[in-house]
Amino acid sequence: MKIVKGQPGYIHAQKKRYLIWTIAEFAIVTAVFILGYVQMNTKNNLFTIIAAVGCLPAAKMLVEFIVLYPHHGIEREKYLEIEEKAPLIMRFYDLAVSGTQKIMPIDAIVVSGNVVCGYTSSEKTDENIVAQDIKKALADNRYEKMTVKIFHNYAKFLSRVEGMNSIASVEQPEDLRREQNIRNIIFQISM
Repeated sequence: MKIVKGQPGYIHAQKKRYLIWTIAEFAIVTAVFILGYVQMNTKNNLFTIIAAVGCLPAAKMLVEFIVLYPHHGIEREKYLEIEEKAPLIMRFYDLAVSGTQKIMPIDAIVVSGNVVCGYTSSEKTDENIVAQDIKKALADNRYEKMTVKIFHNYAKFLSRVEGMNSIASVEQPEDLRREQNIRNIIFQISM
């Protein structure tokens, strides 16, 4: 089963995928270079040019792997707890948001109405900067009056999630398409 963006385990799956593709692409580049060298007895041939050009996508995969390597996904216990506490609101997990200054991991995000709430366990994530980046991306897509809050404290995040779920149970259900659009915008600024 393929893990897609927003599911728990996505960051781990992406790291694994990037590593496999990096190794495979560099192996192909090396094989093409060696083939050209063995056939022509010189490195000055067309195979060397093909191998050099082939290094570009291989290097891109390597960079993607290096960027994601220090990040990890949400813990299974926390994932299950969020799923239990917030069945009525949109939830997604394991994102690495590429903001204006750096890439910052977010373990979980919930969306309900005009509120986007996230949790990060990474101490390197600046919650104010990532919240501003998400809010700007939403504003650029005509979602101006949004509240975006990112928490380092899991208990505070979970309390907010429970409150959002309670509000969702009382109010009329929001337009699911709107929340999916918000999710897609956040996915666009994530790796």
